[in-house]
Amino acid sequence: RVPRSQGLLFSLPVAKEYAKMALKGTDMEKLHQLCADKTYKEQAIWFLNSFWNSLESEAEVLWNYVLKCNDLDQQDHAEGKGLDEMSAHVFLEAFNETQTVREMRAALRSTGAIGEKERPKAVPLTHWLLFKYKVDWHFLVNASQGDNKEDIEKAQRMLDEVTQAFNEAREKAAQASAAAIEAAQSEQASIARAEESKVREQESIQAKAELEAALAEVKAQEDAYNAKTAELQRKSEEGGVVSRNRAKNELAQHLAEDPLPLRRAKITAEAAVKKAERATKAAAEAVVVAEAAAKQAAEDRIAAEEAKAAAEAAVDEAARRVAEAEAFLEEVKAMPGQAQGALWWIDRELHEQKKYLPESKGGIRR
Repeated sequence: RVPRSQGLLFSLPVAKEYAKMALKGTDMEKLHQLCADKTYKEQAIWFLNSFWNSLESEAEVLWNYVLKCNDLDQQDHAEGKGLDEMSAHVFLEAFNETQTVREMRAALRSTGAIGEKERPKAVPLTHWLLFKYKVDWHFLVNASQGDNKEDIEKAQRMLDEVTQAFNEAREKAAQASAAAIEAAQSEQASIARAEESKVREQESIQAKAELEAALAEVKAQEDAYNAKTAELQRKSEEGGVVSRNRAKNELAQHLAEDPLPLRRAKITAEAAVKKAERATKAAAEAVVVAEAAAKQAAEDRIAAEEAKAAAEAAVDEAARRVAEAEAFLEEVKAMPGQAQGALWWIDRELHEQKKYLPESKGGIRR
C-alpha cells in the first residue's frame, strides 16, 4: 500500500514502482515474504530503510551481521535467507549476545511476529533485528522503501559496474604479475643459454687447438719418419758395399717396423677431428638456442610491460567509476524521499571496493 504520509505528492508512476517493491497480503504474510524471499542483505536494507531516522548509527552493525550470516550459511552463503538453529547460536555468540534463539522466538511470539503454533525451521535476520531493536514489525512490513526506485537501480548498476571494473583490474593485475614472472624467467633462461653458448664456444676453441696440436704432431712424426727413410735410402746408395748393405738392411727394417709414434699421432688426430666437429656443432647449436632465448626474453619483456600498462589502465578506469558512483550517490542522498538504507549500503560496498585501489588513486588501507 502507498504510505499515507506521501499523500498527493506520491505520483502514479512512483506508486507503481512502490507497488512492485512493496510486500503483499496481511502484515503476517508480508513478514513471511520479507523473511522467506529476501536475502540477508536485502532484509538488512529493508530494515535500514524503514528505521533510518532512529537507527542510522547501527548501519555498520547490520553490515557486520550480514557478513556473518553469509559466512555461516554454508549452503547458500550470500543468497541465503535464514540460518539453521545451530548456526544462529554461533551467530549470537559471535556478537557476544547472551540471548538464545528460543528466548528470541518467545519474545517475537509475544508481539505476534511469530504465531503461537508456528515453529520456524530457519532463523531469518529480520527476526533477530526485530528482537534486538524492539521495533514494531507492523511498521516494518509497511514502511516505505523510497520514492525513487530508478535512482536506487541506477546506483546499483553503477556499483555493479564498479565491481566489474575492479574484477577486470584484478584480472589484469594477475595477468601483469604472471607476465612479469614469465619475463623474469625468460630473462634468466636467456642468461643461462648465453652462458652455455660461451662454454660451448670455449670448448670448440679448445677442441680446435687440440686438433691443431694433433695435426702438428702427425706432421712432425711424418717428417721424422720420412727424413729417416730418406737418410737410409741415401746411405744404401752411397759408400762401400758393406755400408750400403747395412743401410739397406736398416731401411728394410725401418720400412717393415710399426711406426708407433706416427700411428699414435694419427689416432690422436682422428679423435681430435671428431671432437672438434662435435664441439663446433654444439657451439653453433648453443648460439641458435641463445639467440632464440634472447628473442623470447625480449618478447616477454614487452608483453610484461604491456600487461602492466593494461593493469594500470584498468585501475584508473575502476577509480573513475568509483568517483562517478560516489558523486551520483551524494547527489541522490540530497534528494528527499530516498531509501537512505539502500544508499548507505551501496556507499558501503563502494567503500569496500576502494580497498583494492592504490591510495594514490583514492584507495583506502585494508
